[in-house]
Amino acid sequence: MGAGTIIRIRLENFMCHSNQEVVVGEHVNFITGQNGSGKSAILTALCVAFGCRATRTQRASTLKDFIKTGCSYALVQVELRNEGDDAFKPELYGDVIIIERRITDASGSTTTLKDSQGKKVSGKKGDLLEIVEHFNIDVENPCVIMSQDKSREFLHSGNDKDKFKFFYKASLLQQVNDLLQSICEQLNCANAVVDELESSIRPIEKELKEIQEKIKNMEHVEQISQEVQLVKKKLAWSWVYDVDNQIQEQTALIEKLKERAPACQARINKISSQLELYHDQLAKKKAQIAVMLGKTSEVNKMKDKLRQSITLATTEKHKLEQDYNTKTNSIKKTLNQVKLLEQQIKEIHEQHVRDTQAEEAELMERLTVLQNEVDTISSTISRLKDEESALSDKLSKETNEYRMIKDQIADCEKRQREIADRIRDKQKNQSNKVRAFGKDNVINLLREIERNRNRFSRPPIGPIGVHLDLVNGDKWAPAVEQAIGRLLDAFIVTDHKDLQVLKRCANQINYRNLQIFIYNFSTPKLKIPHDMLPQTRHPTTYSVLNSDNHTVLNVLVDMASVERQVLVEDYDAGKAVAFDQRVSNLKEVYTLDGYRMFSRGSVQTVLPPNNRGPRDTRLCATYDDQINALERHAAILKEEAGNSQSRKRKSDDLLSALQNDLKIVKKRRLDAERHFATKNLELQDVKKSIAAEDKSNSESTVDELQQEISKFQEEIQEDESELENIRAKLNDAEAKAEEIKLSFKNLCESAKEEIDAFENAEKKLMDIETNLHNKETEKAHYETIMTDKVLPNIKTAEEHYQELVSNREENSRKASIICPESEIEALGGWDGSSPEKLSTQLKRLSQTLQRESQQCSDSIEDLRALYDKKQRKIARKQQTYKTFREKFNTCRNAVDLRWLKFKRNEASLRQQLTWKFNGHLGKKGIFGRVKVDYEKKSLSVEVKMPQDASKGNVRDTRGLSGGERSFSTLCFALALHEMTEAPFRAMDEFDVFMDAVSRKISLDTLVDFAIAQGSQWLFITPHDISMVKHDPKIKKLQMAAPRS
Repeated sequence: MGAGTIIRIRLENFMCHSNQEVVVGEHVNFITGQNGSGKSAILTALCVAFGCRATRTQRASTLKDFIKTGCSYALVQVELRNEGDDAFKPELYGDVIIIERRITDASGSTTTLKDSQGKKVSGKKGDLLEIVEHFNIDVENPCVIMSQDKSREFLHSGNDKDKFKFFYKASLLQQVNDLLQSICEQLNCANAVVDELESSIRPIEKELKEIQEKIKNMEHVEQISQEVQLVKKKLAWSWVYDVDNQIQEQTALIEKLKERAPACQARINKISSQLELYHDQLAKKKAQIAVMLGKTSEVNKMKDKLRQSITLATTEKHKLEQDYNTKTNSIKKTLNQVKLLEQQIKEIHEQHVRDTQAEEAELMERLTVLQNEVDTISSTISRLKDEESALSDKLSKETNEYRMIKDQIADCEKRQREIADRIRDKQKNQSNKVRAFGKDNVINLLREIERNRNRFSRPPIGPIGVHLDLVNGDKWAPAVEQAIGRLLDAFIVTDHKDLQVLKRCANQINYRNLQIFIYNFSTPKLKIPHDMLPQTRHPTTYSVLNSDNHTVLNVLVDMASVERQVLVEDYDAGKAVAFDQRVSNLKEVYTLDGYRMFSRGSVQTVLPPNNRGPRDTRLCATYDDQINALERHAAILKEEAGNSQSRKRKSDDLLSALQNDLKIVKKRRLDAERHFATKNLELQDVKKSIAAEDKSNSESTVDELQQEISKFQEEIQEDESELENIRAKLNDAEAKAEEIKLSFKNLCESAKEEIDAFENAEKKLMDIETNLHNKETEKAHYETIMTDKVLPNIKTAEEHYQELVSNREENSRKASIICPESEIEALGGWDGSSPEKLSTQLKRLSQTLQRESQQCSDSIEDLRALYDKKQRKIARKQQTYKTFREKFNTCRNAVDLRWLKFKRNEASLRQQLTWKFNGHLGKKGIFGRVKVDYEKKSLSVEVKMPQDASKGNVRDTRGLSGGERSFSTLCFALALHEMTEAPFRAMDEFDVFMDAVSRKISLDTLVDFAIAQGSQWLFITPHDISMVKHDPKIKKLQMAAPRS
């Protein structure tokens, strides 16, 4: 690394550090830690070590304030590398220079310079300044050390003058400009000396000129006398000829003006007839559109309703078709199984006829009786189970209904309590409007601000809602509340110091999450060009707001873009403005009924309103209407709660009845199951007896097969019954879907003409209104011309003509007294000279004649002899002073040439700045450029975001989001860094106001830039730097957590 870079920083009793040593890497260093861990104190210590005053650090008013509480001194020691070609007095200091600054309560501060062995070399401040200038370490330059406060002010500042000063100083143009101005001042002093020398011989030169002038006057005095007489004659008749020319011009002007009056009147009459025609067309078209608008709105609602019906009918149809197919397949499978069982029974019967004997007839008869009884009991059990299942389902459904009713009652009671609280707040706010913007907290905060008013540089402004009111009534109050409601409780301060004071005041009264904005109070009211506003007839949030403080409106424009928020009355109008009309410069649309609509690229978003009762509108003139609305809503909720209580009682009675019925059915089922078990045992005993006699040992008996067949037949009957029901429902669903589709098709066909006709009528109405406005403007223009210009001009011209005729007669009479007109014609006539010119010429000749006549007392020979004598006396001095003047002019030309080169260098640096700035922005897909005006001393940054491709350049970075503004300003700073030379650089909280994406891009950009540049960098941030890539040239330092 080169000379001048930092090796180590050691702090003793400095600010929050008792004994802290930081070893700095040669390339990129990240210092992280929690707030209060002393990260920023390291940069402050660097500034103090290199001779910076305490006030310039913006951390203290005196150096003694840096001493840690409870200590008597503070020590800052910085070790610098002193190697290589740029080393500073290596024979004296060695390869390391140690700068030590000690601060004490008693004697102030002292600076000590030591060599690499720690021996004192010097204690003079001049030697420290010599080292700082040698290594080009300017700690007050933000490009070298950007402290926490400078980072926030610089990243948040939108002042073009401040950016220019930053650029001018960082690029060393300020230093060159100051040097050239100093040279110019010295040249001016030299010029004054030469002027003084030249002025010393001017009296003699003046005498020479006077003598020479006397000689010439004596030679020409007679000639001048003759010229005076001739000019007098020409002057007398020039007045006459000049008036003749004016009379001719005035005559032509009167004729021209009189020709304009009929043409202008004819134009006015023609426009009046066209206006009458347009007024008739406008009235008819408005009536037609009013009728069509009602029809079109009704048709759109019917279309939406039919679309929903078609969707529901189609879904129901598909579900029924699936159920129908499932039941059909089930019946087919069951029938096949029945056929197989019947075939088995037939075979068993045949075998039984052959093998059985007469003694088995009695057992078979008994078996049949028992089997019938078992089947009957089994059917009874199945029926009871179905009843029990149905009752259980009904009980479960009624239980859910009962729980839902209880939840509704609890919700109604909760909402009643909320509305009661809101009514009490409204009643309190009615007596004190300030309370609406923060309740009791804001009242306590304002009292705390009043108690601490002397600690603020400028009194804070807030809450913002107190300084706002609505234009033309409370119509747009709900929409404005939804658009900027979150900002109405905020406060505004003028700088970071006031921000900290206000935060302490808020913490004192336990006012948490107070929103505070920093804004320069001296900034004038922003003037928003018309082409940057939404091009729509609907109002914007900015247009319906009025404020007694322009800073409040500026903050709303910068933080919320209120000039791009459009307010509409209903959902349909909002949807048309937000998505259909493609309005330029539009950010969001808010409706009176609570909808919020916006589009980002191809994505269209509609956020529904919060239907939790009447919405609060704090900017209204009175709260009576809101209180009445809340009371009405509370009455409705009370009625709903009463209805729910009645339903709850009915549901409770029904639940008790169902539980009793279920208990009875369950008991009957259990009795039937016990009876079934008894009969089934008897049946099994008979079957065993038959099986013992039946030597065939068949695996399946006829009775078992018959039972299976009976069960299958019952299943088939149930499935066929359900299948019939499904078929009937399916036919109904198909018919209903076809009917709805037909209705929708007929509605679309019948409404197409109406919608097309409405759109055409609306377009024609806009054309008629445009033409009507243009014609009215044109008529007013011509009427103004006729009244204010044509007729008055004619009258004035005629009066001036009569005046000229009178002047001509008077001037002719006076000229004839001096000489006849024939004499002027004999001399060649009038040459066109004006009287003013001839008067000036005559006066000059008369003065010359008088002067020459007074100087004719001496002879011409004496005058020439005196002239030669004085000329020889001053010739040598003239030559010497001429040489001085030539040398001075040479220096002046050299300085002018350097100024020219300086201006070319300014233009070159301006181009480099734009290229480098745009190169850094390109890493995030952003385009930008920098405009530098050296005459106005202003620097403006233009940024175009990729998502705003349809818009123009953002000329003020405050129009961007916090992260985008911070990143663009960081790119601007990096562009300046490339144009600035310093052995090391430091930046504190460089990633303030950035989101996660912008911070990642910014970190990568800074690291790549720092490594590529090769100088030493110190980055201080409280944020997580795990996203920073690993590199041998990157060193990460973690500060210890602050003590509690």
